[in-house]
Amino acid sequence: MEEIYGIKYTKPEVVLLQDTGIGVAEAAARTCYDSFENSENNVIKSIRNTLPDESMKEELNSIMESDLLDNLAWTYFHHSILEHANLSYLIRGTSRGVLQEHARHRIQAISVRSTRYTMSSIINAFVASINGGDKEFFIQKVLSYDMFVTADEEYNRLEISAMYDKLMFQSQRVEDFLSIAVAKSSLGFVEEFNGDAQKLYEALEAGKKKRNVGDAFKHIISDNVKVDMVVTFNLRSLKNYLTLRDSGAAYFQIRWLAEAMKAATPKKYLDLIVKEK
Repeated sequence: MEEIYGIKYTKPEVVLLQDTGIGVAEAAARTCYDSFENSENNVIKSIRNTLPDESMKEELNSIMESDLLDNLAWTYFHHSILEHANLSYLIRGTSRGVLQEHARHRIQAISVRSTRYTMSSIINAFVASINGGDKEFFIQKVLSYDMFVTADEEYNRLEISAMYDKLMFQSQRVEDFLSIAVAKSSLGFVEEFNGDAQKLYEALEAGKKKRNVGDAFKHIISDNVKVDMVVTFNLRSLKNYLTLRDSGAAYFQIRWLAEAMKAATPKKYLDLIVKEK
């Protein structure tokens, strides 16, 4: 947690899910120059005249260092060869604001927690709050979700209060609000538990979720909402990402993400893309 400009924020968590190794990148480079025999890695030397079997591929993918890749990366700046190495990260607890900047790095695969499908609990809390509860009921429920990167409860109450006000505005404009908020099979709960917000909330949570509920309600959430995602970079693209985002000139939240990704990246990759100062 860190306080920036008077607001406390939590920082994202990052885990490296998988990496392909640097051996394939060296094999690709050696193919260009037909220089397999010059490698310090015996399995690379063997590839010149032998198609790799399973044990050779395992050895190839466990290579920890490559003089050729180091020269290409730092002497000749031939970074395209690094595209043969890929790394996938699980990212938890960055923000929607960061997501907008992160997505500008186009050479990546990215899968993000969808607000279209994952807003049911928020809407259930609102439906319960207007059928036996009140605004405070809604605020307390949403506070329990830990859904913001902002860490000040007082500030988050302002966020949630604004969400409630937007939903209330919408509910007064849409003639059959429940039809866009609750799955058809769960509509009976509203009448059955009307006046008991907690029981209604529990029933809606246990019932079928309305498909694509976020389509009608994405407008209520801000850039402070937490985002989870899985991203895959090739090593050249990761170099560009860390160069731009692990920098004092970067937006502080994406800098935190870049720092966490860097910390989760094995040294054999960092040696090829991050020049120690």
